[in-house]
Amino acid sequence: MDIQLNFITVRELVKDYSDKSLSEEGITGWSGNLDIRPKYQREFIYDEDQRREVIKTIIKGFPLSTMYWVKKDNEEDKYEVLDGQQRTISICQYINGEFNILDHNNNPKAYYNLSEEEKTEILNYKLMVYFCQGTTNEKLDWFKIINIAGEKLTDQELRNAVYTGPWLSDAKKKFSKSNCVAYNLANSYMKGTPIRQDYLETALDWISNGKITDYMSRHQNDADANELWQYFQRVIRWVQMLFPNYRKDMKGIDWGNLYNNYKEKTYNTDILTRKYKELIEDEEVETRSTKGIYYYLLSNQEKYLNLRTFDDKQKIIAFNKQAGKCPRCTLTFTTIEQMQADHIIAWSNGGKTTQDNCQMLCIRCNNIKSNS
Repeated sequence: MDIQLNFITVRELVKDYSDKSLSEEGITGWSGNLDIRPKYQREFIYDEDQRREVIKTIIKGFPLSTMYWVKKDNEEDKYEVLDGQQRTISICQYINGEFNILDHNNNPKAYYNLSEEEKTEILNYKLMVYFCQGTTNEKLDWFKIINIAGEKLTDQELRNAVYTGPWLSDAKKKFSKSNCVAYNLANSYMKGTPIRQDYLETALDWISNGKITDYMSRHQNDADANELWQYFQRVIRWVQMLFPNYRKDMKGIDWGNLYNNYKEKTYNTDILTRKYKELIEDEEVETRSTKGIYYYLLSNQEKYLNLRTFDDKQKIIAFNKQAGKCPRCTLTFTTIEQMQADHIIAWSNGGKTTQDNCQMLCIRCNNIKSNS
């Protein structure tokens, strides 16, 4: 890759700045010759404090980290930001009056509040920019390496850098904007944030059964991401149908894989609601984390429940009472570490975690019983 150092003033950078990020035109600056957010770039993730720090650095005359622009293929004097998008947008947004900084008295101060001298100092500030030229693979490899300080690319942001195209552009509209349709539909059920690609990654993980790269590769040149969006809607509507009364513990559950595994089964919503209430009130079910209850209700597998276990005192009493003898294989063991506590009457049959329902089985017998 050919790399040459240049110095670009803020005045030159912000000339003809335009933010049409909701359309295909994207974000441009530098007299319209700079594509500030190429398709492989992440969404804007800086918060207000981070944006203010960029502007304070400029006002103090301190150097900002080096930026990298890459020459666009087959376009004369056209460049795209390879690294430095967050800083570039912060600068342009401040000059455009979209946020303010705080002065030494902690008073907000927008660009238009500055004196002409202060404005001129900002506009004359020189940014250190490397102009680069290379193949697509060289650009993407370099993009992965030179991340902005402290803001490591997520796995999904790296995938987006590789599988650009019409499918990804449409998918990001639906899943990667702050107020996108996926957020409006399902923010109560999802972990993370759209702009860090958490929603897109989760939806892709669900529809592909964990094979996200394969799915993106196969659909890279599709005209739209409607298949993914329709699938995502089916998952959320299915959850809302089964559990119409929303609870906070429903956020972040792996709903897509539950849908994939159990969507063909028939459930009675009233019964699910009643069983949930019973499990919450069951003293044998620890409620520090109630998410496992949903997995249990749909799968009927006890492994998802956080059931109470016997404490050390109960184990010692049972071990001594049995004199170390396993009631299943009748072998005798000399240390308690060679045995495990077991419910004589299982929880599913009404058994409780009490001393009279505790027995010690050898590890082998307990494993056989657990797997039977």
